[in-house]
Amino acid sequence: MKKNIFSLFLLFCVVNIHAQHLSVSWEELTAPDFSLAVSQAQGVCIIPIGVIEKHGPHLPLGTDVYTARDISLRAAKKEYCLVYPYYFVGQIFEAQHQPGTVAYSPDLIYRFLDETCKEISRNGIKKIIIVNGHGGNNAFLQYFCQTQLASPRDYAVFSYSPPTDPDTQQRITALRTTQHDDHAGEVETSVILSIRPDLVKMTHANDQSGKDLARLPLKKEYPALQTGIWWYAQFPNHYAGDAIDAQRTIGDLSLASRSQKLAQFIKAVKADNNTLLLQDEFFKESQQPLLTKVK
Repeated sequence: MKKNIFSLFLLFCVVNIHAQHLSVSWEELTAPDFSLAVSQAQGVCIIPIGVIEKHGPHLPLGTDVYTARDISLRAAKKEYCLVYPYYFVGQIFEAQHQPGTVAYSPDLIYRFLDETCKEISRNGIKKIIIVNGHGGNNAFLQYFCQTQLASPRDYAVFSYSPPTDPDTQQRITALRTTQHDDHAGEVETSVILSIRPDLVKMTHANDQSGKDLARLPLKKEYPALQTGIWWYAQFPNHYAGDAIDAQRTIGDLSLASRSQKLAQFIKAVKADNNTLLLQDEFFKESQQPLLTKVK
């Protein structure tokens, strides 16, 4: 009897130690290890999403994908969860005039993400966090999350782009030399210098202009205006800012801060039960709205 108990204890220890060394990357796991990983992750998975698009004349086309995935991997190693493989099926029609851009059709973008979430759920993961690395995905992801209520499902989707904490932002601002900094600018270039310095061509950072050409007066007069051509009107080179003074220190600070924020969010999602409970309540009431009780 004692021998059997001791054997079970040893087996528990071996499995536990093995689980502690599981990769956070979905694609690196074996099938048996995947089951352990889902348990250790408490049913939480991140989809880091970006696109393939031009980032000035000096950064790789996959900048957004690299950034979202790096932040996600760092966070998942702090607060264990699974990280889905490289995901680049996003909204990027405004860059179709630039070499290397891959812009999928609107219905495919939606369906691909929807089916990806369903497949993740089918594998036992019921809390899916989308971490976005591309500004052009913001409106799409907000719409996608809202449409999760269109029909019943047994999983919840959370879209969260971790910000830089105020103290770190002050340090970054003090290090920056440029006033206008956006797409492929000083900070984003610094981030890629931290993640993949081998892919950054700093000698080409000034080959093209990153100035706002302000070719759409309506946008300047009405800042809240939404029209598809606004980005092309302002930044046709797909470069917004000046990256010549980018430095890895800024990138290190940004990544460390944002990954820490994301780790905190992962922990909060693990502890959260309200989202799925309220979602189930909503789905039941939506089938018979005349029976819905006033809260």
